[in-house]
Amino acid sequence: MTKWTLGILGGSGLYDIDGLEAARDEVIETPWGTPSAPLKRGRIGDVELVFLPRHGAGHALSPSAVNYRANIDALKRAGCSDVLSVSAVGSLKEDYAPGDFVLVDQFIDRTFAREKSFFGAGCVAHVSLADPVCARLSGLAGDAAEAAGAKVHRGGTYLAMEGPQFSTRAESHMYRSWGAHVIGMTNMPEAKLAREAELPYATLAMVTDYDCWREATEAVSVEAVLGILKQNGETAAKTIGALAHMLSGTERTSCAQGIETALDYAIITAPEARDAALVAKLDAVAGRVL
Repeated sequence: MTKWTLGILGGSGLYDIDGLEAARDEVIETPWGTPSAPLKRGRIGDVELVFLPRHGAGHALSPSAVNYRANIDALKRAGCSDVLSVSAVGSLKEDYAPGDFVLVDQFIDRTFAREKSFFGAGCVAHVSLADPVCARLSGLAGDAAEAAGAKVHRGGTYLAMEGPQFSTRAESHMYRSWGAHVIGMTNMPEAKLAREAELPYATLAMVTDYDCWREATEAVSVEAVLGILKQNGETAAKTIGALAHMLSGTERTSCAQGIETALDYAIITAPEARDAALVAKLDAVAGRVL
């Protein structure tokens, strides 16, 4: 039976996972640099969990400073079969209230200061991102969040902004007019890189505030967010435990969306024109096709 090895990218409010059996730290170096922190490995039932806090120990890394390529590469090297991103977000919709969880299914990428691909000059690739999350993993995470007591919205568009500042009111109203449901700073280019690494990826977004569009409430502030962050982090930890118990004893099958074979026809550069140094760096991410 093929077992699950679930990578967890922890965001604001989730910096560790308790209750792991045989927990141990694992340091992985990548060709793209150092990940945000050592990986924490362990088991719940027969599900292997690999936890990585994307902001590093003590939340030392701002969203723009996170080495997203190193993080995704490290999870791939660690043998993860799937990746669940747990992320704090602001709400752009009245009915997506602080404390609610959102299973994101689309993204709008407004980041501009980050490396967004493993590929480039000497090895060009174009992956499909029309459906950027794994519907199967997202559905399972939603079931687990509900079992943990969360109010869950199954579906929503995540607007990824550069940060680290929060939105202006004009920006917040503009993003609402675009149809975005939540706003955050970390899931792009994370989701893009996971697709290039052929890793099924899903986002469990934890609403902390109403951003600044809502005239009836105060503009978002760090002080207002901290209390709900703690509550959301506790629920997220319960969700991960519930998800692991749900998956324990079940066989992992391939994602129906074909994410594990996303690179089959994506690499455009002819073999004789490929840069050997870049190809060497792609050993974990694209070794299956290279």
